[in-house]
Amino acid sequence: MDHDEYAAHDALGLAELVRTGTVTSDELLTAARARIAQVNDRVNAVVVDVDPPATSSATGRDDGPFAGVPFLVKDLHQDVAGYPTSGGSRSLATTVAAEHADVVQRWLDAGLVVLGKTNTPEFGAKGITESELFGPARNPWNTDHTPGGSSGGAAAAGAAGIVPAAGASDGGGSIRIPASACGLFGLKATRGLVPSGPAHGEPLGGTATDGVISRSVRDSAAMLDVLVGAASYSPYLPAMPATSYADEVGRDPGVLRIGLCTASSINPDPDPEAVAAAVATGALLESLGHHVEHLDTAPFDDAALAKDFLTSWFVYCAYSVDEAKRASGSGDSGFEDDTLTMAALGRATGPIDFVRAVENRHTHVRRLAEFHERFDLLLTPTTATPPPRVGAFDAPRPVRLAQRALLTARAASLLRLTPIVDQMISQNLGWVPYTQLANLTGRPAITVPLHWTAAGLPIGSQLVGRLGSDGLLLRLAAQLEQAAPWADRRPSL
Repeated sequence: MDHDEYAAHDALGLAELVRTGTVTSDELLTAARARIAQVNDRVNAVVVDVDPPATSSATGRDDGPFAGVPFLVKDLHQDVAGYPTSGGSRSLATTVAAEHADVVQRWLDAGLVVLGKTNTPEFGAKGITESELFGPARNPWNTDHTPGGSSGGAAAAGAAGIVPAAGASDGGGSIRIPASACGLFGLKATRGLVPSGPAHGEPLGGTATDGVISRSVRDSAAMLDVLVGAASYSPYLPAMPATSYADEVGRDPGVLRIGLCTASSINPDPDPEAVAAAVATGALLESLGHHVEHLDTAPFDDAALAKDFLTSWFVYCAYSVDEAKRASGSGDSGFEDDTLTMAALGRATGPIDFVRAVENRHTHVRRLAEFHERFDLLLTPTTATPPPRVGAFDAPRPVRLAQRALLTARAASLLRLTPIVDQMISQNLGWVPYTQLANLTGRPAITVPLHWTAAGLPIGSQLVGRLGSDGLLLRLAAQLEQAAPWADRRPSL
């Protein structure tokens, strides 16, 4: 099977070829490996080879909805037994997982063939994928630019045609940001639908969830069917849908009321291309019969939400560093300076401030619920700018020297008096101010690839729904996909 034939199918399409005997799973695996050999030195998407490929059992590739389809998992929390899960960190580069993560086991049971792990920033802590351990992942549409993060390797692999869908996760936009940057579809599911065990209970305090980045809506829907449902040790019993998510694809979403907002206090001047992406999506929705209303201001306090998000994020980063030290016995030399800075800011956060940030999530939930009393969905750009250039957020040398000096002196309280915090806010949220809302509120959200800039870079549009509206989002995404197909639009890498 040559690459053009391989890349012409989504994951379900490849599984159908295996099921009918048109190709074998080994032929698909050969095609995927050939593509890695052809393009990975340019995009740096796959950073760990899983050899032999992981399957559910000796016959694992013969059963399940994705039987025989090559697949990649993210090198963050998506443990494959016998292989390290580094989280993009030198500190964990040789710490081997003892068992499969729940989501990995469910992917294997669905017949997927895991042949590698994808690039991620250290602990998934940035919206770009540029770790010191693995080096930067690059965008297949233009390798001078980032594929986003933290699932940047997954998105780069999908856009480069290595696999039709790849494992990803989302704690502040980490599925939607790279899907947007790479011209792919991404869904962050409702909180609690997808289990996080057995090694983790509720990553990032329940704001993070696993999923996939894919080229087709039907793949993401069928992948969600594979993943949903509590494990015996899950903290919640999620409300399961009345029908499968795959069955939602092709159903009429009805006439929806959609509020379109491009305003952001975090980035008051979003790039015109980002605005154009959302406005064009709104116009397409109107042409499909939906009611779209343009809003001058955000229906929630996004500046307060960003503060609450980062307060929790810094504390969680401190926890991640401490856990990595405990697991590996490494010292501070095992971590990047930015990570140590975020961890220091987390340790400098008082317990009351942290609990307040967590409790404030309820305020954001109520504000969004009030919005959803008027509208079915919120439409925004997925990102405030097109994908930045690789290295665009590297700290200037004087800032790096000051950062290192304060870390060496253990002067965490002084970090808040330097430009470091403002720079980190700019790095982490300045170009991605729209996505954290769905994480803190636990609501489902999608990004659809409907716009490319004049320079040929993708930039997506985000839709945020009510709690449990994953099926509705999939129905609408499939309607948009049919009206403005994107699967055949691929970079000439």
